[in-house]
Amino acid sequence: MNTTSSSVITVTKENFESEVLNSEIPVFLDFWAGWCMPCNMAKPEVEKLANTLQGTLKVGSVDVDEQLEIASAFGVRGIPMFALMKGGKVLDVFSGFAPAIQLQKRIEDKLANA
Repeated sequence: MNTTSSSVITVTKENFESEVLNSEIPVFLDFWAGWCMPCNMAKPEVEKLANTLQGTLKVGSVDVDEQLEIASAFGVRGIPMFALMKGGKVLDVFSGFAPAIQLQKRIEDKLANA
């Protein structure tokens, strides 16, 4: 299942360094799988977030079944899982469904205190 929103990028091991580690703006990663119902519920909320914060936050989608290396590096144990990164460093990691407005508030709070 590919991401349907053009403002959400598909993150792979091939583009992880350029899209995430070397990003000039903070990056919010959505770790998910097609068979995961909560992940499928979160997908539209993540897309809303990407559209709302486009230009100030990059939103990436990581399919844990296809990108085992990345999922392993982040210690993914349950999905959906989210990670906020800035300057190649992890600022926040959390799991579970949340509406876009709650995701945005958490991201803004973490970035303000980074």
